Amino acid sequence: MARLELTSASPEETERIAGRLARGLRVGDVVTVSGELGSGKTTFVRGACRALGIEVPVTSPTFTVGHRYLGNRDVSHLDLYRFQGFSPAEWGDLEPYFVDAICFVEWPEAAAQALPPVRIALRLSHVDREHRLIEVEGDDRQLLAEVSGDADARV
Repeated sequence: MARLELTSASPEETERIAGRLARGLRVGDVVTVSGELGSGKTTFVRGACRALGIEVPVTSPTFTVGHRYLGNRDVSHLDLYRFQGFSPAEWGDLEPYFVDAICFVEWPEAAAQALPPVRIALRLSHVDREHRLIEVEGDDRQLLAEVSGDADARV
């Protein structure tokens, strides 16, 4: 598993990093997005959606659990913050989000072993008030190299 660390100095920079990742994603990919409250998880997903041609507002699905955005490649955005685990019935409600879409899952820890195979795992954390650390893990070294772009990165 390859690992990359990036530092973002603004929401806009976080969205640009997400855009570089999104361009290398394909339908069926699952991206987990972990991190503290307010660390930029939804901002990251918004940047990826913009790069994938989604023009509608991208908001946190905390209270609805999931959003599906239609585009050149459909995007599903799940937020599992309110879950402690999944019953088969609850998982059945979430399963359609993974069909024919790129799926971003915030707070994936709640789904633990239930998620389909994950292509990229992200962790965002606060460095200070303005800066975020974005850790990216995955097996595709080429994709990680594209994500790093010209950012302050350590592989």
